[in-house]
Amino acid sequence: MKFKKRAVSLLTAFCLLAAAGVPAKAISDQDVKAPSAVVMEATTGKILYEKNPHEKRPGASITKVMTLLLVMEAIDSGKISLTDTVTASAHAASMGGSDIWLKEGETMTVDDLLKATVIMSANDAAVALAEHVAGSEDDFLRQMNEKAKALGMNDTAFKNCNGLDEDGHLTSAYDIALMSAQLIKHKKIFDYTLTWIDHVRGGKTQLVNTNKLIRTYKGITGLKTGTTGKAGSCISATAERDNVSLIAVVLGSPSTKDRFADAAQLLDYGFANWAMTAPETPALEPVPVTNGMQNSVEPEAPAGKSILVPKGKENDVVSQVTLAETLEAPVEKGQIIGKITYKLGDETLQETDIRAKTAVSQITFFSVFRILLKYTVCF
Repeated sequence: MKFKKRAVSLLTAFCLLAAAGVPAKAISDQDVKAPSAVVMEATTGKILYEKNPHEKRPGASITKVMTLLLVMEAIDSGKISLTDTVTASAHAASMGGSDIWLKEGETMTVDDLLKATVIMSANDAAVALAEHVAGSEDDFLRQMNEKAKALGMNDTAFKNCNGLDEDGHLTSAYDIALMSAQLIKHKKIFDYTLTWIDHVRGGKTQLVNTNKLIRTYKGITGLKTGTTGKAGSCISATAERDNVSLIAVVLGSPSTKDRFADAAQLLDYGFANWAMTAPETPALEPVPVTNGMQNSVEPEAPAGKSILVPKGKENDVVSQVTLAETLEAPVEKGQIIGKITYKLGDETLQETDIRAKTAVSQITFFSVFRILLKYTVCF
């Protein structure tokens, strides 16, 4: 009887752990059903897992990540504002697929168009925003492709701003992670990505978020789903726990259920295996200065940025200081006089410049003469 109770207890514990979503410690390509996927840590850009990361594929509505990035940049720069009124063009109103049924001449604020684009993945709303930012979708497309090039998105060519299937409209899991990392720097976007239900048109049109993970996954912050006939089911899922910010990109899943399962599994893998640590800045001794008005200069270095390490290795990061033994005057304020290298084993994780805290001028006859004058009493 005692054995039976023990077995039941263990079974109950197992079920509870399974329901809690215990992260997997390892993951293989066979575990991920999607043909292409990436997990990136957003602040460092480090790739934690990849499966055909540079395979060029249709990205469906994940295209809108770039559209949203350019819109958020336009808002932050003051070029447009959330309260701007946008009038829908015939072109915007002509979009098919997922939309909010904009009519030509209908007006809506930038804020409401953002809601529709992010929450409901509305194609017409995305075009209306693009036209408001750049004057036309064609001009906006040029900006999208220029931005992609600047971000190093070498697998991407945008042909529209909403992700509808079009010949040559291609991207990759890696490129989507790159632009997703840029978008989530604009924290305002989370007001939309984390909204489950909202309304536009004075409450007449309901918007329901296409990203089901915002209701089920711990730490989820966004970001964008996409589905078309050519692309399959896709998602760029972002989440944050314990200062670790992850982006899981899944392209070409056979079903919406599979894309969410893959994304959750990939995020679980990242959180289970990686952690952030903030290294301490080591103490720095003054550096002697020859032929200077002062005989030494104080070094200074900014605090090291947070470093991504395998979980359990947070305390194994070591710092190595390389500092000039002496300096020859003149020394400029801010002059680089050394560096701090943070390492884990043989791997260099981060390097920080050490700079001169103050300037040290070179000693000259006139500078010595002025000092003598200052301290000599004339009779």
